[in-house]
Amino acid sequence: MDHSSDAILPLETLRAFDAAARTGSFSAAAEKLNITHGAVSRQIAKLEDWLGLKVFDRGARGVSLTIEGNRLHLRTTEAFALISSNSDRWVEPRGTAVVRLTSIPSVSGLWLMPRMAALENNPSRLRIVLDVDIRQADLADDGIDLSIRCGRGRIPGRVSVQLFEEHVFPVASPDLAREIGRGDPARLLKFPLINDSDASAWRAWFAAQDMDYRPRPQDRRFEDYNLVLDAAAHGLGIALARPPMIEHQLKSGRIVAVDDRIVLSPISYWLDRPTGRPRAAAAELARRIAAQAGLAAEKIEEFIVAEQ
Repeated sequence: MDHSSDAILPLETLRAFDAAARTGSFSAAAEKLNITHGAVSRQIAKLEDWLGLKVFDRGARGVSLTIEGNRLHLRTTEAFALISSNSDRWVEPRGTAVVRLTSIPSVSGLWLMPRMAALENNPSRLRIVLDVDIRQADLADDGIDLSIRCGRGRIPGRVSVQLFEEHVFPVASPDLAREIGRGDPARLLKFPLINDSDASAWRAWFAAQDMDYRPRPQDRRFEDYNLVLDAAAHGLGIALARPPMIEHQLKSGRIVAVDDRIVLSPISYWLDRPTGRPRAAAAELARRIAAQAGLAAEKIEEFIVAEQ
């Protein structure tokens, strides 16, 4: 078989192919994998584009393997058997109450993890499969039910609702905070400032004080907010607190506020889902996430029923 790209196919694509080959139906494969019919169709289209040939003949009563598709299925069956023979292999849970949720590392660790038990257990049991990823994945193609992200607005091709905004303020380690002291905002520029993915939040904070800020050689940047907090806690500079991500760190005294001026950040937090009707378990998890975020019930119901 020849294919048009040297890229390795994602495992989810081969899982969709295997399920469709075994069931003879994209709809049955979608039910087996707990994803939508459209997601299976897109995965098969991706596979056929990669191979440069058809693997299924489509009919009114389902699908059947082509000669090339049958050859591929023999190979994938052998490959999955080899994977299954490894007793240490992690088996991802599947079922009607399983919801695949994706987010970036900082949101996953600082906001989701402290709330995971409540999200899974109240009032009825759900099982969250958390995909920690910094990419803006194609939710439908990757079989993702929901996504929580930081951003400035909606993303085309998704249904989105704003969960909450950020009101930021400067924080540092207790030792550095004593050295910084209290006073006018210009005093902060005597110390290194710690940025995450960009400097927009610091620019917004200083702009609210009628000051201009541009990153300087002594300032630091870390892509992940967990590292920003670690750097601040170890006295490497001043970071911006991003409530409600920093509740535990403030309560523990690991970091402390060094200025009382609070400014609305240009970044806010969004809950996304693929277009179309969400599965019942995904809709229920969306309601639970909204409750934890303090989002009004009518807002999350609009999100659940929206088509695009």
